[in-house]
Amino acid sequence: MSETLPYAHGGPPATGVLRAEPADFRVDEVLGFEPTGSGEHAFLVVEKTGANTEWVARELARAAGVVPLAVGFAGLKDRHAVTRQVFTVQLAGRADPDWSALPIEGVRVLSATRHNRKLKRGAHRGNRFRIVLRDVRGARDTIEARLAAVAARGVPNYFGEQRFGRDGGNLALAASLFAGERMPRERRGIALSAARSELFNAVLASRVERGDWDRALDGEVWMLDGTHAIFGPEAWTDELARRLAVFDIHPTGPLWGRGELRSAGDVAVLERAAVAASAAFAQGLEQAGLEQERRALRLRATGLAHAWEAPDRLVVEFGLGAGSFATTVLRELCDWHAAMA
Repeated sequence: MSETLPYAHGGPPATGVLRAEPADFRVDEVLGFEPTGSGEHAFLVVEKTGANTEWVARELARAAGVVPLAVGFAGLKDRHAVTRQVFTVQLAGRADPDWSALPIEGVRVLSATRHNRKLKRGAHRGNRFRIVLRDVRGARDTIEARLAAVAARGVPNYFGEQRFGRDGGNLALAASLFAGERMPRERRGIALSAARSELFNAVLASRVERGDWDRALDGEVWMLDGTHAIFGPEAWTDELARRLAVFDIHPTGPLWGRGELRSAGDVAVLERAAVAASAAFAQGLEQAGLEQERRALRLRATGLAHAWEAPDRLVVEFGLGAGSFATTVLRELCDWHAAMA
């Protein structure tokens, strides 16, 4: 996460070490639905340790004797972690291999059943995290007060540093793409995603600096919590104020692309000004054919809980919706450095 992005709660009250070992960062995918129990797709609950999601998908395809495109998953999970997520494998009349005996390092199939369709990207509801911070330095009462503030108010929904690659390399990739370099589809997608995320973070940062990232401005576009459904702009009412206060709706910012901004008034002026500093990225995204979309500015960490395993070791647990980053929550709590990169 860029250190230049402003904090919502006054800067982290602690320092610490993240990912001293994979088990310090546990992720459990929350799909929000059950498998059908029948169909031509194997539905596998997989635990992986220190492994890349796409690599695991390719290994599952190899084990089943199918092409990689026959394997589906809802989202990319952290490599330097212990994660549980679902993969589907289209077998189309083939028998299931012995999933429990797969010779894939760091991978275990915890359960296998059948489903009637391929799992698509973004199909999950969210993820549940259990994170251990080691060598924590800071006053315990101040740290716990910050945890309470994060639980009560949420945090800015920044895209995390993973989106931008090591040392921001994906932004350099985007600059090369927009300068005319031809790229394979996968690299092009990475570049476009990084550029779009950079513009969103710029808009959100401007609102964090102003102190209105979780408040209503004239011309606001709203997103329903837990969905991608948006509405507005519309006149401010007591009912909207109530819904904002209870996290039923959130202000949004632009995921840049072609077309007119959905926002109006003060919000549209602010968004255009924030994006103007990266005009080449905005123009490149438009020319690439992406359409204007919206993303919530506010992120709520649900079920936030913590425990001290030792005087300098803090365990934090919380849930996030799909597409949000655990490190975005952690940065408001702890100025951490990763032991595993």
